Amino acid sequence: MRPEQIVEATLFASQTPLTPAELARADESLDETQVERAIEVLRERYEEDERAFQVYQLGDGFQLLTRPEYAPYLERFDSVPRPPHLSPAALESLAIIAYRQPIGRIEIEDVRGVSATSVLRTLIDWELIRVVGRGEGLGRPLLYGTTERFLEHFGLASLEDLPPPDELPVALGESEPDEAREAEPAAPPAEL
Repeated sequence: MRPEQIVEATLFASQTPLTPAELARADESLDETQVERAIEVLRERYEEDERAFQVYQLGDGFQLLTRPEYAPYLERFDSVPRPPHLSPAALESLAIIAYRQPIGRIEIEDVRGVSATSVLRTLIDWELIRVVGRGEGLGRPLLYGTTERFLEHFGLASLEDLPPPDELPVALGESEPDEAREAEPAAPPAEL
């Protein structure tokens, strides 16, 4: 069998992204260079044939996935797996973590203005974030960062594929320019 056939069969059967090293374990005749070339051959072939699927790089690995333009057709079927639905609070917290990692809970709460404890717990349960260390401050707070699953969930090869930070000023905790703030009436203090 040709390397691309072995790689294709392995990717087709896998429900998670596989690295070139993992794919090379499928057959003793394969090495990482052959796997990477096979992936390029498959990508070119799928593109030429206008297939409904493609080999995508997610994090360090590769996965065979349906092209995004076919999502409306797949949504009609309950048998097609769907990623977890993220609430606006979870997405906001995740954006803050992605752009400012490593970051502690208190810093996330300072940016969001509300408690982040339950959202962080949910994001950890879904394996989108993880504890990456401890801060130097009082009590040595836990610091959070994104995971490979985060990259997979959003179809990113790396964090460098995130939109530029200047497109997401709220997630980064940047405030509006002084002129805009002065034009807005001050909000009354919240009651405790």
